[in-house]
Amino acid sequence: MKGDRVEIVVDAGDTTRTYEVVASRAGRRVETAVRRGVVEVSEVTRSGTVVRTARFMATRVLALVEQPVPREDAGEAEARIQGRPLREDPKV
Repeated sequence: MKGDRVEIVVDAGDTTRTYEVVASRAGRRVETAVRRGVVEVSEVTRSGTVVRTARFMATRVLALVEQPVPREDAGEAEARIQGRPLREDPKV
């Protein structure tokens, strides 16, 4: 989903650095994986094609914060489709 993002805080010796990977277009998502001492954060399309990847040594990663876009519930999706304002009583 557009807006999914992951923040990575990395130890850079005497300081810390923060990196951010964001799903930049609709239909894309951000996936994380830890393999063989490496943390990979990738932006992926609907079909599974990797658009870009950030790799960090797992021993240097201090924090990995996943911040997904809040998903709307079924009532909000129906209201959006029907053109009603959100949270309005449908019987009115």
